[in-house]
Amino acid sequence: MSWLETYRGTVHRWEVDNVDHFTVAYYFARFEDATLALLHAIGLDPRSLEAGGRTCATVACRVSYQRELRVGDILHVRSGVVAVEQDALLIGHQVFDSGDGALCTTVLQRTAVVEIGKRNPLPLGHASRDAAESFRVDWAGDTTAEPPQEPATDDRLLDTTRDAIKPPELDALGQAALPSFIHRFSAANSQVLAAFGMTPAYMQSERRGFSTFEFKLGIPGALRAGDLARVRSGLTHVGNSSMRIFHRMTNARTGEVVATLEQAGVQLDLVARRPAALPDVMRARAKALLIS
Repeated sequence: MSWLETYRGTVHRWEVDNVDHFTVAYYFARFEDATLALLHAIGLDPRSLEAGGRTCATVACRVSYQRELRVGDILHVRSGVVAVEQDALLIGHQVFDSGDGALCTTVLQRTAVVEIGKRNPLPLGHASRDAAESFRVDWAGDTTAEPPQEPATDDRLLDTTRDAIKPPELDALGQAALPSFIHRFSAANSQVLAAFGMTPAYMQSERRGFSTFEFKLGIPGALRAGDLARVRSGLTHVGNSSMRIFHRMTNARTGEVVATLEQAGVQLDLVARRPAALPDVMRARAKALLIS
């Protein structure tokens, strides 16, 4: 096994959400740092690829949030290559609480070499494949990182986010970085919850929140500064305390799908820090909003 430490840092106060734990979008900022560090080690970093008009892009990933990180916690990430495919690398990240060594989050992502400005994967060269093989690691559990399944119909999707991409949200290639997508999906998530009564006022008065335990993300497109983003969302599962929500982000001008997310989480008791059952009336309202 050749795990590589790819990030080490802390959770800053401005990175904590209204549930009082590390905001999911800022996890993705750490994942981007970790991915870049691993790609540098392999020789697939932006500087090495730009002369040929190529770059690496994440096209899909699955994230499992297993334990909370809160303000002031220290963390580190180790990364490796789970599989070398014909036209992509399957990369794994493990996020640890550096204070006690506990595993907090795992990420499995598919990263492909693409032409700059495009998303179609290109075949990996022999040298790149050999370099990636030197960072192969054993990965426990499922090794699939696929985009979420699209709903059968859009009829019951809600309009949940509409805004413009800002220049500070861009990555080194001038495209919207992954955290900018996740920030918008988080805002969309709040709109969905409010649609069946889980409003900010309810959560404040009852000391409740929403805590995510899994993401399935697909990134088939890209946005640039000034592009208009639109998100439509819908509930795909409602349990005792759990919910699963589908989000689709499009370029509002062209209608092109740029990202999709399936987000699974629970209503969280903010005092006990454990799942709390939805009130019966609220659960019934939520189930009335379910999409296919």
